[in-house]
Amino acid sequence: MEVFLLWHVRHVRWLDGRPTTHRDEAGELVWAEEDGDDLKILGVYSSEARAEDRIQRARELPGFRDEPDCFYINHYTLDQHHWTEGFVSIPCEGQAD
Repeated sequence: MEVFLLWHVRHVRWLDGRPTTHRDEAGELVWAEEDGDDLKILGVYSSEARAEDRIQRARELPGFRDEPDCFYINHYTLDQHHWTEGFVSIPCEGQAD
């Protein structure tokens, strides 16, 4: 069974006036949490159509209507491992690992 995760990105606004990048040359949504972009999950749906319906309703709401094209839907198969290997952490200068 597949489920559809609906995300929204609130992009950081730069104080120095540089433009905010919402999508790349291919039209794919981009974000950088380390720069301050806020990625949030709006819900998990049983079909892509239900997720699309939620986008239409969310575009009417404060915050979301400011970035109406910054929604992203991805799908996952239930009961399937998605991260199958370990990981390493590389601390920033001045941080413990």
